[in-house]
Order: sequence, then structure tokens, then C-alpha cells
Amino acid sequence: TYLCLIFDKKICFKRQGKRKIVSKIVHIGNGAGFSGDRFDAAQALVQHLKSCDGPRYLMFEVLAERTIASAQKAKAANPEAGFSPYLDHYVTDILGDIQQAGITLVSNMGAANPEAAARRIHELAAEQGLKPFKIAVLAGDDVREYLDDDALLAAETMEGTSLAGRTICSANVYLGGRHVAAALATGADIVLVGRTTDSALVLGPLIHEFGWAEDELDKLAAGTICGHLLECGGQVSGTYFADPGFKDVPDLAHVGFPVTEVTADGSFVITKPEGTGGLISPATVTEQLLYEMHDPSRYLVPDVTADVTQMTVTQDASNRIRVAGVKGSLPPETLKITVCVEGGWLAEAEMSYCGANGLARAELAGHVVKTRMAESGCNQEIRMDVFGAYSALDGGILTDERRASLRFDDDYRLRLSLVSETRATAQKLHDELQSLYCSGPAAGGGFRGSVTEQMSSASVLMPRAAIEPHVSVRDVPAG
Repeated sequence: TYLCLIFDKKICFKRQGKRKIVSKIVHIGNGAGFSGDRFDAAQALVQHLKSCDGPRYLMFEVLAERTIASAQKAKAANPEAGFSPYLDHYVTDILGDIQQAGITLVSNMGAANPEAAARRIHELAAEQGLKPFKIAVLAGDDVREYLDDDALLAAETMEGTSLAGRTICSANVYLGGRHVAAALATGADIVLVGRTTDSALVLGPLIHEFGWAEDELDKLAAGTICGHLLECGGQVSGTYFADPGFKDVPDLAHVGFPVTEVTADGSFVITKPEGTGGLISPATVTEQLLYEMHDPSRYLVPDVTADVTQMTVTQDASNRIRVAGVKGSLPPETLKITVCVEGGWLAEAEMSYCGANGLARAELAGHVVKTRMAESGCNQEIRMDVFGAYSALDGGILTDERRASLRFDDDYRLRLSLVSETRATAQKLHDELQSLYCSGPAAGGGFRGSVTEQMSSASVLMPRAAIEPHVSVRDVPAG
């Protein structure tokens, strides 16, 4: 640790041919792994980064495949909406610290409206009496700005499903790390993006700091895998790893989110702030590495194809894992677009039945609702679960042996659900179960239900030439 610290504080310049190479360590922490992740996780990361020398970055990764579709709907209703609804929660308490310490923030909290997100951060900074940040946004991921809806609906999907005849909610292409690096090259204190690969939020800063060229494929692949390990926040620190008695993780309530230390050759260390809970070990790193990785020899992103089959994971010290040996090859010729379309309405309704003969009363309630739905003309499948006895996950079948093992006087909760093309049908299921408060089997209670709009998604591939001419970086000045 001492040698590493001395090296970190000393920035050396070496010559290799005509190229000057800077030996330094880039520190990147991730304060969120999904929309709604812990709002206070970044505070320990900021304090950790403040103690580091060299370039320091804080990222927030908050976009899922369908999150951006919801953001597009919000933007359509209000031109100043459409960015992460949790933006204020994540950044308000850290803006002063990152400005004072010179920590650069990179995030996809821009979602469907990065420019509005930038304006909101300017407002928050002004409210705190901070000087204006230089904020750059990355535009061009929303392909509906330049591609025709009909072409997207007619395109062959990677999943083999058809989009024909559907109504598009959103269509966003996954941009890569070099586009994020272009935004950082403006001298921005904060970079906000919409849809990029999650790993681009790490690879972009590394390309910017180390000047990695497009043909330095091993380094680009290493930066991609570094981003992949960080992208889910606390998962690599043991949160999703935890399984008491089998895979124990200390102080799960106060898990330290990950921070990486990256050198110019692409090797890196994954660690976490001192004094925080959680665990970073070869096992937690390996589990996160395999997350969403279909082919370990061909992990495809816009900048490179990464191969982790020769990767090494070494424990340097407690909660310090060194990663090296990632290989890279040419990136794919196409870019992936996630298309979200309207998917009908989901109805969910629940009622509890407890005490003597509770299971029989719960099952009778379900059959009453299903009968009345069928008589009203509903021919859609209604899923029925009786929690405490069986669920659709095990086929919705209660064997005689299983039934005989259940208690006669236990608590059972009935859940009915369906997805309908119309809100009216979905609402009817909700209302039918609610009516059993007085019109159903004895002693039903604790009703809870909802009707929510649904979206479906599929992926299509497009040539780079159809996308990249439309990608741009914009500065958003304070008002």
C-alpha cells in the first residue's frame, strides 16, 4: 500500500518512441447501480476520492433497459422532465465536495433529457451558492430523432420477436466510451449522458486520461471490464453476493460501494472506502464479472470486443482485488438499439385469508373472480398464486402430498394478475377481487391492488454509419 501511494503521488513521464506516456493512477468510484439505489452510498466514495491524488471520477449508473422509456413519457408530458427522478437525491449533498476537490461526475442520470438534467444541477448549485459547473451532455442516442419509426418496427430483432404494428415508446442506441471521452475533452466538470453502455461511464474517463487509441484493443477491453465490474454498484462489494451461512458478508447495512484504481496499461484494482461494510473478494468479483456475460471470449461493446478467458483475479490485500490479463479484439460493426413499445396494462390484486380453513377460502376467492372475469368476456390467462401454499413459479400446482403437509389454520395470501391490451379489463380484475371484501368467502382482508401501464422491449442492430454522424457533445451553460 505504501509503495502504491508513493507511486500515485508521483506522476512520471517516460518516452517510448515518439509518444509520451503518463504514468498515473485514475480513481473512479460508482455511487449507484440502478435507479433508486442507495442515495447515501456516494458520500463515503467522495470522502475516499478526496484523499486520492491524480484524476478522480464519480459515476452514477441508473438506467435499465426500460427506465429510459418511462423517462421519454415523462419528457412528453413536461419538456423539463425526463431525467432521473432521483437526481436531486444523489447529487444535492455532494455537489460542494466534488467542486472543492475537483472530482469529475459522469452519469447517465440524463436519461431521456440530459440537457434538462444539466439545468437542474445548475439550479441546485446556485441554491447552495456554488460557482457554476461546466456541464457537457452527450446527444444522439435517441435514434427517433433521425431514424424512421417504421424502419425500427420492421427491423429484425435479436430476440426473434416482431415489433410490427406496435407503438414505440423509446428507441435508444448504446453509445460507447469514446463518445463519453469526447464530452470530457471539453473540460467538463460534469458529463451527463442518456443511453450508453454502462461500462462506458468508466471507459470514457480512462480513454480521456490515458489517451488510449482505437487500436489499443487490450487496454480498451480492460477498461470495459473495469466498468462492467463497477456498473452495478454494491454488487461487487458483496450485496447481491450475500447468502447467510454460505457466503457471509460483514455489515451489509453499511456496504461500501466500489472504487477502482486504474493504470495506463489497463490493469486495475477494485476496492472500497475504508471503514465501510461489505466484501470485495475474488468470489464477489467473479460473480459480478459473469453477470450479463453471454460469451466470456466475446463481450461486445461499441469500442471493443473483450475476452476475459485469460483474465487473472488476485487478492492484493483485504478488500483489494487486482485484475489483469483482459484481451481485446475489433469491435462489432453494428450498434445495438433497445426499442421499447407499449405492452398493455398489468393488473395485480391480493387478498389475505387466515385462520381455520384459510387455504380453501383463498382458493374459492380466486375461482370466484376467474369465473366472473370469464363471464364478462375476458379470455386472457389469469395468473393465480396462493402464497404460503403454491405459486405460478412452481406451475401453480398443489399436489396432494404438499396439500397434506400444509396447516389447516395458517395464513394464506391470494394474488391474481393479468396483462391486458385494455386498461378496462385490467381494472376489472382489480375491482372483482376488491369486491370480495363483502361478496366473497369469509374473513378476507388486507386487499391491495394496482393497475400499471406496461412496456415491452426488443433489440435491433444498425450499422454504425446510420448512428455516429448524429452523435454530438453540447455544453449546457448556467442560466
